[in-house]
Amino acid sequence: MKLLKQGAEAKIFLDGNSIIKERISKSYRIKDIDKKLRLYRTRSEAKILDKCSSIINVPSLFNVDEIGMKIKMEFINGKLLRDLLNDLNEEEKKEIFFYIGNEIAVLHDNNIIHQDLTTSNMVLFNKKVYFIDFGLSFISDRVEDKAVDLHLLKQALNAKHYLYAEECFDNVLEGYRKSKNYSKIIERLDKVERRGKYK
Repeated sequence: MKLLKQGAEAKIFLDGNSIIKERISKSYRIKDIDKKLRLYRTRSEAKILDKCSSIINVPSLFNVDEIGMKIKMEFINGKLLRDLLNDLNEEEKKEIFFYIGNEIAVLHDNNIIHQDLTTSNMVLFNKKVYFIDFGLSFISDRVEDKAVDLHLLKQALNAKHYLYAEECFDNVLEGYRKSKNYSKIIERLDKVERRGKYK
């Protein structure tokens, strides 16, 4: 196995055509609490990933090891959108971000909040965008949570791709019109953004 990435919460390994995500123990936590928390997050991520697999493009879930706190999933052998954006023309950006907005609408209409929507968690493969890393995701039907999910994507675009951020997010919102709750969520997004300005 090859270690691809080590974050604060997990190690990501490449094992052939599979990715193995192993949640790591935190020495500063009480041992029993640490184990329960890692098990809860492992189960939750696997459950959400499995649910997503029938509605949008995500890696297929292969196996969950609750003892080792590991999730085995499909390796999507594409490129991170983060690394491709500068090479895309205007029409390609428009098409991709409209599609991303469509997919987020599907997630939100199924009450799935990703909570880490960045171009680092989107892989372009065979002209399709795959969403990855559902480690922070949760289930919620709250309009506020869906608006905040969009707001975090906007912030991520501004931070990493400021030259194209506005047009890309505008295209996301066009695609997001697919959501059955579009008007309510966009209205709440406006309130979330106004709150941010006055903090």
